[in-house]
Amino acid sequence: MGAKIDQGGFPEAETAEDLARNLAAVKARIGAACARAGRDPGEVQLLPVSKTVDEQRIRMAYDAGLHTFGENKTQEARAKAEATADLDIDWSVIGHLQTNKAKYVARFAAEFQALDSLKVAEALDRRLQHEGHSLDVFVQINSSGETSKYGLAPENAPAFVRELPAFSALKIRGLMTLAVFSTDETRVRGCFRLMRDVRDRLRQEAPDGISVDALSMGMSGDFEIAIEEGADVVRVGQAIFGPRPLPDSHYWPGGAP
Repeated sequence: MGAKIDQGGFPEAETAEDLARNLAAVKARIGAACARAGRDPGEVQLLPVSKTVDEQRIRMAYDAGLHTFGENKTQEARAKAEATADLDIDWSVIGHLQTNKAKYVARFAAEFQALDSLKVAEALDRRLQHEGHSLDVFVQINSSGETSKYGLAPENAPAFVRELPAFSALKIRGLMTLAVFSTDETRVRGCFRLMRDVRDRLRQEAPDGISVDALSMGMSGDFEIAIEEGADVVRVGQAIFGPRPLPDSHYWPGGAP
């Protein structure tokens, strides 16, 4: 449909002007992708991913109108949440979670996008009940079939979702995935189409009170393709904040190669 895969060359964002320019460019690309797909840009939520971004630049982004940020390492997210407690920020944890860190996520996060284990669901629910609030959650699906990635196999998603009503503090919003890291648009697009198929099937089978409507998929390099294939949330970091100092494998342990 015209979208391209971008795996590098992201513009730096050291100043407020840089950040505003990058953000405007990302929003324009979201708008163009929506136009190609016949969608309303208002249907697509931009989740800025601030991993490795320091507090000063998070504050600049907040001043630019971004009040929700995604982090994939719990310790880093927790530290930033504490450092910016004076700001009205919603934190979304988008990376793999160990059960012993569920208590931290339950304390500071508004959203968790990587649920793929009933043990984690139980740990989160228990801590959330103790804290007295709920948490928006996406179920992570391994759409590429890569053993290096976390997430449920698509065929295991229905049985997993059927267990979720037991965890009343988890408010299921939808499904999340990381597509294959490739310059082959056909392979990337295939991951997103599979997610749409899984979502449509789960809509028919999900228990009462469990919503799997939203699709969180697409990052800086492929979010336009994701939008064309039905993404409701796109997780964009480098296209807003500039390139990271290390490859993705450092930030997604067990994730993208």
